[in-house]
Amino acid sequence: MNEYIQKVNELKEQSNNEINAVNDAASLRSVQEKHLSKKSPLSGMMSLIKELTGDERIAFGQSMNDARKAVSECFASKEKAINDEIIKNKLEKEKIDITLPSVSYKMGGINPFYLIQDEMIDIFTSMGYQVVEGPDVESDYFNFERMNIPANHPAREMQDSFYITNSVLLRTHTSPAQAHAMDAAKGQPLKIICPGKCYRRDDDDATHSHQFGQIEGLVIDKGINLGNLKATLELFLRKMFGEKREVRFRSSYFPFTEPSVEVDISCMECHGKGCPICKGTGYIEILGAGMVHPHVLEMSGYDPKEYNGFAFGIGIERVAMLRYGIDDIRKFYQGDVRFIEQFTRK
Repeated sequence: MNEYIQKVNELKEQSNNEINAVNDAASLRSVQEKHLSKKSPLSGMMSLIKELTGDERIAFGQSMNDARKAVSECFASKEKAINDEIIKNKLEKEKIDITLPSVSYKMGGINPFYLIQDEMIDIFTSMGYQVVEGPDVESDYFNFERMNIPANHPAREMQDSFYITNSVLLRTHTSPAQAHAMDAAKGQPLKIICPGKCYRRDDDDATHSHQFGQIEGLVIDKGINLGNLKATLELFLRKMFGEKREVRFRSSYFPFTEPSVEVDISCMECHGKGCPICKGTGYIEILGAGMVHPHVLEMSGYDPKEYNGFAFGIGIERVAMLRYGIDDIRKFYQGDVRFIEQFTRK
């Protein structure tokens, strides 16, 4: 029986020596399969227990348990050492030298069109306006007829349009969004702005573009008058161009408003004294506005004897050009990084 126990100890030593001799995970798995599986020489020694009886069997069983435990512990210790070495090598290769200078990333610019659009929206929403958007492709009915511009009306020639079919076109202003909003309001008070792109057949040059941005505003309620419009636009324009900016209203004509006005602001360059930028007038035209035409109210389900309203439209690029001194409207759409990177959000 002693020779059986001696054989077990010899196999234990052999297993531990082979385990300790390997230095990589793959070799360790091979040694594990050889010395810790059910087919290993050490496990095969269990077949000898049937030749023993009584205390001999107990002693032999204890030696087998001790041997397998020792081999398992040796394997676990070696496995941990190999894994620790792998992690150590990985950390050594991937370590970061925090004393090195950091990588500097250049901030991108923002097209001034969107800077001004967002600022205008912020001003009006702070005054209680809701933002309403509409589709770029509109029907002739909403784009023209609902704005009091029926077929053959001379105003249609002022807005040479991109027609897709005889009754569908790219919108020439954001007014159709107002018409949709008035329908949805079902004769209730309304206070909205409608930002978006507009399209007209035009020859592109420094001051004209076939596409342009616009923000239109509309207020409908009882007791609305021209004084409300004047106060609203003066507040907006002084927030955009400075508290000292003078605002001037001139009589004009638009089919969808009556009375209609053109709105000017005092020149930022000469402060009203007269210069080449304002063509010597001291003022620069900035937007059009007026009281909503009674027929427009009627078509939208409002009783013009009970409700009044005012509307206005502002070109986004025009405001941006005046604010930033941009001399060519085409720069907004050419994607020149040198131009865009000059502008960032505050």
